[in-house]
Amino acid sequence: MEPAKSSPDALPTSVPRIDGRLKVTGAALYGADMAAANEAYAFLVTSPIATGHITAIDDRRTRAAPGVVDVLTYREVGDAIHPSKLFSQGGYLGSTIQPLASDKISHAGEIVAVVVAESFEAAREGAQALEISYAETPPSATFDSAGTKTVAAKDASAEHEDPQVGDAEKAFAKSDVTIDARYATPTQHHNPIELFTTLCAWDGPNLTVWESSQNVNGFRHGLAQQLGVPPNNIRIISPYVGGAFGSRGSLTTRTALIAFAAKRLGRPVKLAATRAQGFTIATYRAETRQHVRLGASLDGKLQSLTHEGWEVTSRPDSYIVAGTDATTRLYACPNVASKVSIVHADRSTPGFMRSPPELPYMFGLESAIDELAVALKMDPVELRRINDTQVEPIKGLPYTSRALMPCFDAAAERFGWSKRSPEPGSMSDGDWLIGWGCASTLYPTQMAPATARVFLTADGHAKVQTAAHEIGNGAYTVIGLIAAEGLGLPIENVQVELGDTELPPAPVAGGSNTTASVCNVVAKACNDIRGRLARAAVADRAGPFAGASPDALTLVQAKLHGPNGASEDLEKAVRRVANGAIEAYAENLPQGAKPNGVEMLYKGRQNIVGGAKMKDRIQFAFGAEFVEVRVHKLTREIRVPRIIGAFAAGRIVNPLTARSQLMGGLIWGVSSALFEATEIDRASARYVNTDLADYLVPVNADACEVEVLMLPEQDTQVNELGVKGLGELGNVGTNAAVANAVFHATGVRVRELPIRLENLLIG
Repeated sequence: MEPAKSSPDALPTSVPRIDGRLKVTGAALYGADMAAANEAYAFLVTSPIATGHITAIDDRRTRAAPGVVDVLTYREVGDAIHPSKLFSQGGYLGSTIQPLASDKISHAGEIVAVVVAESFEAAREGAQALEISYAETPPSATFDSAGTKTVAAKDASAEHEDPQVGDAEKAFAKSDVTIDARYATPTQHHNPIELFTTLCAWDGPNLTVWESSQNVNGFRHGLAQQLGVPPNNIRIISPYVGGAFGSRGSLTTRTALIAFAAKRLGRPVKLAATRAQGFTIATYRAETRQHVRLGASLDGKLQSLTHEGWEVTSRPDSYIVAGTDATTRLYACPNVASKVSIVHADRSTPGFMRSPPELPYMFGLESAIDELAVALKMDPVELRRINDTQVEPIKGLPYTSRALMPCFDAAAERFGWSKRSPEPGSMSDGDWLIGWGCASTLYPTQMAPATARVFLTADGHAKVQTAAHEIGNGAYTVIGLIAAEGLGLPIENVQVELGDTELPPAPVAGGSNTTASVCNVVAKACNDIRGRLARAAVADRAGPFAGASPDALTLVQAKLHGPNGASEDLEKAVRRVANGAIEAYAENLPQGAKPNGVEMLYKGRQNIVGGAKMKDRIQFAFGAEFVEVRVHKLTREIRVPRIIGAFAAGRIVNPLTARSQLMGGLIWGVSSALFEATEIDRASARYVNTDLADYLVPVNADACEVEVLMLPEQDTQVNELGVKGLGELGNVGTNAAVANAVFHATGVRVRELPIRLENLLIG
């Protein structure tokens, strides 16, 4: 039987989240909600200095505190936890910095002790009583700090490429109109509502870990390396995640420390880190500096594009963002150059944060494109139209589909862009200056090897099992929808099980690959079941389908249907194949993946492919974003009353949750432009605003009117279901659209995020 296919003419019916009621009623269990018998509680002690070493530890008051049962420092742990490789370099960890391995301090907020007690309060009291003395050395905090080390990304990683074609330098010198500007984006932290928690319980040689995770199978194998135990002795359970955005994609060292504590005590140990500790025990978005040079002819056609970026990372780890992989391929340009460098400083290691490369780097490019439009006295939408292309410029590869300009046209019409007065400062409403800005968005369409198991019972119910992750992305629902579609059942009859290493492995929930990767393998399993039922039915000479083609049979509402109106109860069809239930296990290896991709998956290794990494094509989702800002003439207060985004992202499995994802992305993009920045004290290399009172994010009053348009798009090349990832598409480019709108309102070009009212005070 052929795989079920969606109609290219209309979006499918929206379905509410099947786990929605569980979440809003508190029935969905997150990491800290899990419980084990006789559990003890851990509290972390973190370093107040960024560099140096511990000179003395006095734990007498802590050990004497009521309820305290153990104290772990480097003296107790030492080399008991084995090192592992960085996630982005083929390993499992978010950082190779090993806390409690020695007296050395590598960054502020590094874990220097774990206090375990009978209650959370007792552990916290014991941690506060712990006395640790330090010898501090001057740290190198960030860009321009003494002692940092700058390394070209291509020298730090053999896999890194700096896209280039033609001679950008010579073309720039000959261009009629040029833009030469520098941009900057700050450190940002995920700050998911759910705190970072871990519960570890040993049963003889077997360890169970309850921890919210985007990568349970990777956690299993990484933890096995750290603890020196077989991976099959470890089970990771994570049915729900209360926000992640990349912060739970790689294993942090806290998990091994809590597992070590639980083994040492012979009882379960639970950790719930504080909000402030979350800023340094997990990863974050690296700050960047960028240099963009554009050269164009008088008709607006790009002749030269150079994008250079610098990114902060930790001393030992070469984490590379490298957003130039996308920015160099967005527009038609015959001469392109790029280079990325990393700056090693005394910081914790950065990592994936939603749209990791694209969000910071598209700010630089899309701001520069707007500056070029102003210099050319050209409408910024038309400038993008002139440089639109169906072939990426670096390797000359065709896009599988690209609806960038249809997105611009749809969003511009809805926004009323034709009414825009192009002169900066020319639009106002009383004391408010009005600015309209726009920007492109794109995100690579990626997939990874995945596996799944599907059961179909004779009473018309199905169960789907796969170790994918519900991180707020609606995974339970879209997977359930694909199974319901593939088996011809109502979604109410489909049960989905996720987030457990006992299930068939699935890839990390990152890079917006989950829907494409997992839904395609689930569809494959369902297709197997339908095919087996159909082949058995037509082989039954006494049945109603004798001699029919298996492809002519369908499975709908617990009945097998055939041509000429013939039908048969599903119960009989299933029992013909199996005794009461039929099971199918499927593996899917997407095009471009390594031949041993599924084997790698079973070892917790990732093989995400797509985007600009394909040999014969390039695959991205695209969109256009329009923003209205209002800037008070006197106070320079900035408001964003209106945002409209139009997106083309292949087949939308569930428009209801997809719209929510894109709406949240647009708001996050505004947050990136106007609110979010983790401030660092350059003298001490310590973060200053490590709470939600001072780390600013938008609230409801900051998001007045947010509208999402989803353009139907059929892409038959990206995968069998035609699914493109869209979770991270919505927050790319929005920061540039806001900055462009601020310029249109005020005439002031702000090139460093976030934009604050003091940036707009002139004279």
